[in-house]
Amino acid sequence: MGPMIRTEEEEGYTSPPWLMSMLRGSYFVPCSIHADSNKNECNLFCLDCTGNAFCSYCLVKHKDHRVVQIRRSSYHNVVRVNEIQKYIDITCVQTYIINSAKIVFLNERPQPRIGKGVTNTCEICCRSLLDSFRFCSLGCKLGGMKRGDQSLTFSVRGKQGREYQGGGGGSESDEATTPTKMRKTNAFNRLMSGLSISTVRDHPCLNSGEEGGLSFSPGTPPIYNHRNSSRRKGIPHRAPF
Repeated sequence: MGPMIRTEEEEGYTSPPWLMSMLRGSYFVPCSIHADSNKNECNLFCLDCTGNAFCSYCLVKHKDHRVVQIRRSSYHNVVRVNEIQKYIDITCVQTYIINSAKIVFLNERPQPRIGKGVTNTCEICCRSLLDSFRFCSLGCKLGGMKRGDQSLTFSVRGKQGREYQGGGGGSESDEATTPTKMRKTNAFNRLMSGLSISTVRDHPCLNSGEEGGLSFSPGTPPIYNHRNSSRRKGIPHRAPF
């Protein structure tokens, strides 16, 4: 008898309604609304609208919404852990560090051949893993849940064990007591600020460091007087008795 597959309505199968849309979204394509604008690639996804991906110019239409930014790594779509773990539980999914930020992949990345000495592999696509995780991506964890593994969930639980379907924070922080609308507004402002910094960082006249800060060219050093450095010492005079 094969594994029992549960439906979304059954107890314990807690996949948020926006997850499948986010995994299947088409990202990094030009925005049809802002086709004539620069940097119009669709790399944002709204968890409240669960529609198509959109660009940074469309972000103003999603104020007070839960929005995450999709990024690229090795031609695969990823999302930062500190953005997505507020809305879903990413336990058992392999995390990676790219550009000093921890990320998870959205979908499976099957390998044609497994290397020798590999001890950890994804339970769904058999991709080799760096650490002792069960899945290589969010999509593979969803596949494990569809197989009937009742120990898996995407629900985030708060301090008192209350279950949040994407509305609360994934860590035990002060955000748990912050009103939802205020948290969404703060997240929206941080996202807008991050997009503005990335736009400034691409300016040809400025240089950016790894942490996104702006570093300008060093100041002009003081003029060095070579005459003083080459002047010979005078004849020493003995102090009078």
